[in-house]
Amino acid sequence: MILKNKKLIPVAIFGVLIAIAMLIRMNPPETPQRPAFSGPSMTVETTPVLPRDYQIMLQSYGTVQPRTRSMLVAQVGGQIVEINENVRDGGFFEKGDVLGRIDPRDYEADVQISQASLADAKQALAEAIARSEQAREDWERLGNEGEPSDLVLRIPQLEAARARVDSAESALTKAKLDLERTSIVAPFAGRVIRKLVDIGQVVGPNAQLAEIYATDVIEIRLPLRNRDLGFIDLPESYRYVDADDAAGIDAIIKSDLIGEEEWQAKLVRTEGTIDESARQLHVIAQILDPFGPQSEGRSPLKIGQYVTAEIEGRMLPGVLVIPNNTIYQGTYVYTVEDGILRRRDIEIAWQNDFEAVVRSGLEPGVDLVTTPLGQVTSGIRVTVMGAESRGGRRNGPPGDQPPGAAATRANNAGGTQ
Repeated sequence: MILKNKKLIPVAIFGVLIAIAMLIRMNPPETPQRPAFSGPSMTVETTPVLPRDYQIMLQSYGTVQPRTRSMLVAQVGGQIVEINENVRDGGFFEKGDVLGRIDPRDYEADVQISQASLADAKQALAEAIARSEQAREDWERLGNEGEPSDLVLRIPQLEAARARVDSAESALTKAKLDLERTSIVAPFAGRVIRKLVDIGQVVGPNAQLAEIYATDVIEIRLPLRNRDLGFIDLPESYRYVDADDAAGIDAIIKSDLIGEEEWQAKLVRTEGTIDESARQLHVIAQILDPFGPQSEGRSPLKIGQYVTAEIEGRMLPGVLVIPNNTIYQGTYVYTVEDGILRRRDIEIAWQNDFEAVVRSGLEPGVDLVTTPLGQVTSGIRVTVMGAESRGGRRNGPPGDQPPGAAATRANNAGGTQ
């Protein structure tokens, strides 16, 4: 009996399980339902992208160099007996200033010797002329017929006497030039880079006395990025630029060596070759009269000083310009269309450190998202910050925008940064 009951236990358990399963099937448990999605999942700021005229300003850099740089040398030798007090490293001088003197006494003596030689040559010439005339008179008095020969008239001796006079005059001219060259005269208004000699030093001809440069114009060699070449009209032929010249390409030279300082410059020429090391084209900017009135209140420019430049490029009419902080990975942006976030692939025509000119991918009037976004999916619903109070999805006037929106709009609609 006990054995029979043990066999019925598994059957009973199986039956109970079947009954429970049937009850669950007939009365399934209720699963709580999530509420239906009824609104946007995130809030963003937007600004309308509107076409406007945009002035391209190219960025570059370079070092200050003089247009005219020379090594002042002695044309005659001797002991230096005088040095201009301005002939010091960094000293200024004007054109025609005597920068130094070489002992002139030897050259004064040479002038006197040359003058005496010239006087002797002139006396010899006068005697030769008199003998030639006397020879013609003797020929005629003796009743000789025909024209006397040059030897009879002493013509070779006469020509030799004239040549000696010419030689003596040339020697005197050279002696006077050597005497004049004992005074070392400034060939232009300029500044001393470094002085190489001083009083009492004996120098020979062509000895280097000082390195100088002209202060009328300085130049800066500026490289241009290859992608910028299509946005500037390069000065392919050299043109002289004066202070009143309104034409040409303007540039602003900046330096922060001693505070923020600026100088007005113009591009005057383009180099004829591509720089082999940088593989870039260089243009030359000139600053006129850098130590004149425009330098008042600023530290004088130094040769070799590093500067940056903003170069005026072309004016682009009716282009779309957007802030760089709205561009992701350099290829796409986000817009809001009918409350939906959309990813837009764009192509950039030109870009600086702050904003970009869009070639394609956006249409005028589209609402550009200016809120920084992380990993988001295109197609989600969003709400535009402040849209409820304005009754629309676009940003209104800056006064109606939340903090930060007006600054974003100003960055997008402003001029060159």
